[in-house]
Amino acid sequence: MDTEAQHTERDRSPEPAEQAGDGEGSRSARISPADPADPAAEAAPSWRSWRRAGVLGCVCVIFLLLFSTFVMQPFLIPSSSMEPGLKVGDRVLVNKLAYRFGAEPQRGDVVVFDGSGSWGNSDYIKRVVGVGGDRVVARGKDGRIEVNGEPVDEGYLYSGDAPSTVPFDVVVPEGRLFVLGDHRSDSSDSRDHLGSPGGGMVAVDTVIGRADWVGWPVGRWTSMDRPGSFDRVPEPGGPHG
Repeated sequence: MDTEAQHTERDRSPEPAEQAGDGEGSRSARISPADPADPAAEAAPSWRSWRRAGVLGCVCVIFLLLFSTFVMQPFLIPSSSMEPGLKVGDRVLVNKLAYRFGAEPQRGDVVVFDGSGSWGNSDYIKRVVGVGGDRVVARGKDGRIEVNGEPVDEGYLYSGDAPSTVPFDVVVPEGRLFVLGDHRSDSSDSRDHLGSPGGGMVAVDTVIGRADWVGWPVGRWTSMDRPGSFDRVPEPGGPHG
């Protein structure tokens, strides 16, 4: 009968729920992510990550090189000539901008300078005791230093060291510095070059920078402030010059 035929055809027709399910499955297939097992899908993100890391690394290296060249550079302390303030193996951070804009080294500053052609083919670190025009004298049994007639109380010296066991009386030329190590009995400094060309003085334009910080080891982090030892020293040519 026609009634049976109609029922059979309805049975063959898909149910609405099945049609909805097929539609949803089709949409899901269109927006699903790529198969993670696909080598091409893994290679593209990985390559981009490595490229970003490489670019970032290059930028960091360039920044550090520029910073070290023009701003702040670490130097390793190789000897005991600046004890007790600086010990062998310390790394000091040298401010290369300290004297770039018209400023010049001052008495008491600890400076790093290039000794090529005068003291040897190396960089040195010493304390400035006299600047251009100063008269620097060491005399007497205790070897106490006087600058422009004013005795200097050097509280930073190595314990037990005399200020100088070598007597001298020099006038520092303009554009030059008279420098000494803090460990006077274990320092080769301006006193050892008094008879050399330049009289042991260091040219200001060979100064690389001022040592401002002890940066390593971590337990010795500290700033290197200028001491007050030279505060009472008069200017060259004054009443005590």
